This record gives sequence, structure tokens and C-alpha cells, in this order.
Amino acid sequence: MSKLRVRTYALLSLVLLLTLPWIFFVTAHFITTQSLRLGADRPNSSYVIPMVAAFAGLLLAFVIVAVRMRRLLLLPLERMGQAARQIAGGDWNVTLPRTTIREIAEVRDGFEIMVDALQAANRKQAALEEERRFIIAAVAHDLRTPLFALRGYLDGLEQGIARSPEQIAKYVAVCKEKSAQLDRLVEDLFTFTKMAYLEGERVEHMEHVEIAERTVSLNAIVQQAIDSLRPQALRKHIAISVHYAPEDCELQADAHLLERAFSNVLDNAVRHTPEHGRILVHCRQEDGRITFTIHDSGAGFAPEELERIFEPLYRGEQSRSRSTGGAGLGLTISQRIIRQHGGELAASNHPDGGAVLSGWLPA
Repeated sequence: MSKLRVRTYALLSLVLLLTLPWIFFVTAHFITTQSLRLGADRPNSSYVIPMVAAFAGLLLAFVIVAVRMRRLLLLPLERMGQAARQIAGGDWNVTLPRTTIREIAEVRDGFEIMVDALQAANRKQAALEEERRFIIAAVAHDLRTPLFALRGYLDGLEQGIARSPEQIAKYVAVCKEKSAQLDRLVEDLFTFTKMAYLEGERVEHMEHVEIAERTVSLNAIVQQAIDSLRPQALRKHIAISVHYAPEDCELQADAHLLERAFSNVLDNAVRHTPEHGRILVHCRQEDGRITFTIHDSGAGFAPEELERIFEPLYRGEQSRSRSTGGAGLGLTISQRIIRQHGGELAASNHPDGGAVLSGWLPA
């Protein structure tokens, strides 16, 4: 359907207002005089009916213009105003009017885009709110379990249930383990909340939110993450082999966040690698990117796990379960941190067995 501009409509209305009275005048004059000849020799009385007809034509032209103006201009604007009030009231089921006036059609199209964007934002907000409630409930549950165990063992120490030095040492070791688990849960929750806030700010302001970036060495960051997890690996007799690129892999990054990302990935590998297993870490620089892979000798990911492994609070039902002590946020946090730095993290299974977490960062 062809669309007219307002100025074209106004010009056509002016033409109608000028021509329709003249057409009525000439027609009435022809009917009354049987002639189209106009002249001064005719009596004034012969022009009375044509003048009345011309006035009637002018009124008809005004009516036509007014009706068309209401149909093409006013009604669409009224309906869009009504749609805006419906949306403000929370009713998204609105029907926007069609029009042949190009300017109003453009406003309608823009309004429709805005409505779609508001609907998408509303759905996203509802999903985020549901995710927030789920995360709070799940983390509260995960915090409660080690807290109960910690309180039970501390009560046992206070009441003298553990009498021998061996029992006391065992109780203290369990308390330390549960406190470390609590620390990991709280740190995961804090980091996850921070990354969610950064992503929310970036979406809200439609721009990249700056993080505390400086030139850092990825080799050093990975080594720090390995060193922090080495005692845990030694307890399970897990060998960690690292292969760095000959050149130092430098990038602009937040060293604390990036170390947290690699610590989570390596912690996941250590917890799911059986005793006397191995973990292989590779870092290299190519084509303006720093690529890395972390391959463990565990059971790997099930097919359904590969599709959901980076979802918040998701944990597999078999080897990757709650018994390992995680909150299900570690890999989610790692992926968000790496994406915040302009890279990507993905999960897969190695052909020879074991899980592989690989990714890249801009050099």
C-alpha cells in the first residue's frame, strides 16, 4: 500500500477545497441555464443557485477532508495513545493501527519496535528475577549443609566426644575442610554477583563497562591458579603438567578476576579427576589470540552436561554432583569473566577420554 506524506495530503485537501466548490458552481449553472457561458450580460439572479451550490460544495469538501483527516491522522494517533496506556498498565497484548500517512506509519513502526524491545526486556527481567530467587535458595541450601556439619563437629569438640589426639585432629581437619568449602561458596557467590552486575550495567548503558584492566601475563596467572590448587591435587596424587608458549602471553585484563576464572576451571578439573590422575594445561599465542586448554583424565562430560555445563547452579547427576563440594557456579563464573575480557570458554570431551575446557582471550 502506497503511503502519502502529510504535506501531500494537505496539498490534496487544498486542491479538493478549491475545485469541488467550482465544480458544484459550474454544474448548477449548467443545469439552471443549459449553458456553460459566464458573462456580465447575465442577471445576478441567475447566479444565486450556482453560488448556493458552490457553498454546498465547499461544505462537502470540508466534510470530506475532516472525515479523511480523522480516519488517517487522528484515529491512528488516538489508538497509539491508548496502546501506550495499555502497556503502562502491564497489558502487552496491543494492536497498533495501520495508516497510509507515511509519518504516522514511521511513528507506528518505531512504536512497535519499542513495544517488542520492552517485551523482551520484561521477559528477561522476569527470567533474571526467577534465576535470582533460585540462586539464593540453592546457595542457602549449599551453605546450610557445611554449616550444620561444622557446628556438629565443633559441638563434639566442646562436649569432649573427641577424646584422643587422633579424634581431635580428625574433627579439626573436618572443620577446616567445611570452612574452606564455605569460603569457596561465598567467594563463588560474590564473584557471580559481581559479573552479573557488570553485565547488567553493560546492557543498561549499551556500552562496555570498564574493569580494572592492566597488562598482565597469562602464564603467571595460570601458574598462580595452579599453585593455589597444588595442595588439593597432591592429596589426590594428581599430576599437573603445564606447557607454556615460548613467548610470554600478555594481555589487558583484571588479574584478580582472570585468576579466579582459571582457579575455578582448575578446581573443577581437580575435583573430578580420580586419584593418581593427570591434568594437562596448554597456553599458546597465535593470530592475535591467546588460546588455552585444560584437559583432565576424569570421566568427562555426559552429552546432556555439555549443553548445560555453563548454566548457573547446574551440576551433573553422577560424577559431577554435590558431593564434590561445588555450588555449580564455578564454570558459569569462569565463562562470564572470560567473556567480559572479550574471549570465550567452551567445554568438550577429549577423544582419548576426559573433559576439556578450552578457550581464548585477545592478546
